[in-house]
Amino acid sequence: MKVLLAEYTTAHDPVLAHEGRAMLGVLRGSFERCGYEVVLPGDGDFGSEIERLAPSCDMGLVIAPDHLLSKYTMILEQHTHNLGCGFMTVALCANKVKTRNVLRQHNIPVPGEPGAGKRVIKPVKGCGSLGVRFADGNPGKDEFAEEYVDGEHLSVSIVANRVIGDACQYFTGKPPVVLAVNRQDIRIDPDGHFRYCGGETPVHPAREDKIIAIALKTAEVLGCQGYCGVDIVAGDRICVIEVNPRITTSLVGIAACMKEEIADILVSASKGQGPDRVHLSGRVRFNKDGAVTRV
Repeated sequence: MKVLLAEYTTAHDPVLAHEGRAMLGVLRGSFERCGYEVVLPGDGDFGSEIERLAPSCDMGLVIAPDHLLSKYTMILEQHTHNLGCGFMTVALCANKVKTRNVLRQHNIPVPGEPGAGKRVIKPVKGCGSLGVRFADGNPGKDEFAEEYVDGEHLSVSIVANRVIGDACQYFTGKPPVVLAVNRQDIRIDPDGHFRYCGGETPVHPAREDKIIAIALKTAEVLGCQGYCGVDIVAGDRICVIEVNPRITTSLVGIAACMKEEIADILVSASKGQGPDRVHLSGRVRFNKDGAVTRV
């Protein structure tokens, strides 16, 4: 069987290409070990490459920055079986303000409006920590401000079973599987800009059960399917900071500890039959370039 792994940044975004190559390397290796023929797009127009290659593939997955992901996922879904989140959910999650409003409506804790204390300014649509910063002034065009929440930076990596798209064929109602809780290495530069540098996985923070429960509810409310990462800050309170409805860099570390193959998990979850649990051994640190070190 053939799988299209359409990773955008390697050919089209030098700033994020190191992370894209790391994620693609893990996915490609897993699919090949599971017996799939992996198809990769060329360096031409990304959407045209998906349209050209997807019809001859049995399934596919798009890995791209959040603000582009919905567009290219929609193209993929028109031509083959999507292993990731549906394009409508991706579009919602790409807009941080709309996502925050939906989560508030469902009583999921998120940062509040900025007050007199520290405030964080973020792009409404952005990827990772790019453009996120401390600032005293007002947000600019296509930005918003929220309160700064102090605490431990974590993410919960989840693979959710099929819930939308070809749901009539594949919906089973089976709950998501939690792959791991990850500690994020988030640094703040002297100019106030946030910088993602990798992380550590698996970790078991205080209130782990509550953190996981909040992440699972978040994924359910938003209709996520396939791999997604829920970013959380756990301090005096636990807040959802961001939702990534796509492969994240944490997978590089998780795959180094996980007995199961991520390819098998993604394919089975896309048909409503993801595993009940996964088995992790040891703990690793990883950076955004894909280097993994045993702890």
